[in-house]
Amino acid sequence: MGCTSCGNKIEGVPNGCKSNGNCATGGCEKMSVFNWLNDIEPPAGHKPFDCIEVSFKNGRKDFFKTKEDIRVYTGDTIAVEASPGYDVGTVTLTGELVKHQMNRKGVNHNSKELKSVYRKASESDLEKWKEGRDLENETMHRARTMALNLGLRMKLGDVEFQGDKSKAVFYYTAEERVDFRELIKVMADSFKVRIEMRQIGSRQEAGRLGGIGSCGRELCCSTWLTDFRSVSTGAARYQQLSLNPEKLAGQCGKLKCCLNFELDQYMEALKSYPSTRTLLETKEGKANHIKTDVFKRLMYYFVSKDGKNSIVPLSVERVFDIIELNKNGETPHKLADFVDFVEEEAKPDYTNVVGQDELTRFDKVFKKKKKKKNSQNPNKDNRNSNNQNNPQAKKKGRNNQGGPKKAGNNRNNRNKNSRNKRNNQNKPNQPKSE
Repeated sequence: MGCTSCGNKIEGVPNGCKSNGNCATGGCEKMSVFNWLNDIEPPAGHKPFDCIEVSFKNGRKDFFKTKEDIRVYTGDTIAVEASPGYDVGTVTLTGELVKHQMNRKGVNHNSKELKSVYRKASESDLEKWKEGRDLENETMHRARTMALNLGLRMKLGDVEFQGDKSKAVFYYTAEERVDFRELIKVMADSFKVRIEMRQIGSRQEAGRLGGIGSCGRELCCSTWLTDFRSVSTGAARYQQLSLNPEKLAGQCGKLKCCLNFELDQYMEALKSYPSTRTLLETKEGKANHIKTDVFKRLMYYFVSKDGKNSIVPLSVERVFDIIELNKNGETPHKLADFVDFVEEEAKPDYTNVVGQDELTRFDKVFKKKKKKKNSQNPNKDNRNSNNQNNPQAKKKGRNNQGGPKKAGNNRNNRNKNSRNKRNNQNKPNQPKSE
């Protein structure tokens, strides 16, 4: 998840955020913000906004007030005020865009409760911060064992150490109220830090843990989504999706957040559709609506006549026409008369003009052709088998084989001599040399 600049090291120090590979958000692309006001110069004499946005582990963000003598930039690691002690985070946003974010989230930048920035993180701060990050995995597993031993019905999903290692925040999920006072005492004695328990929902837990969704990409809740809205089954009904919990549920066990992404467009498109509760009356009977294809603007109706069932696709305009006829007291003969037949375009027959091989060329099994034995004389095998049993026939066969061969050789010799005579006669007479 880290950017390429984290891997380009110069003398042992990586470029980019310069956090030595320990990004506070878990990765350079997690909950990242694009500052679209970065290239716009402020007017002359305008003071920069005195608040910044700081990101911590797993995308947790907060706003802090800066001091005049401290100048920070995006990507700097700083030490900020915490309760108690201090915490270490990474600056993710500065300038006028921070004011816009604070107004959108309802945070008053003039409030006295707003915490301040102490300093830029020193080497000792970074070392202590890294030690706390290394202890988080082991601490979480030990805390889970303690909760199981006490019989508490809760699930510890993550733990976050403060930058100065004075406090540890445990994030958990539970379906019912849990009394964890005894657990806090046991963990405080074991870890020697201040313990804070914070309950989160299943969606927040999935966002902190991360993962890959069914679409093949990283979870939206762990990359960019921060506003977790409730998702109902009505969103699936509006989009004509089957109510299958296995396909509609995400890794958190709740309905997928992406069901709300296109819900407004579906609801706007369905305003131009007739009501699905309206029955279409025909002479064949009443037709019930069963499905709608929003993209093709088709509505499917179910008709039953004489025990035969049929599904008829009708365009939205045709459905309005039938409803208008029914209001006027007219009933069409059948729905099939209102079906719009679309001529399918003939698909071109593409030929292999470039000489490319097919993908299935290796699936064919090439068998070697067997040599045909005794194809010219099929009775040879029978004759040989008879000769093996009859020794006199073997001698006779050898004599017969030798006879024709000699006769053939004499005939070839006679033909050769006659051909040589004709060639000598056709040659011109050459003068004799003295």
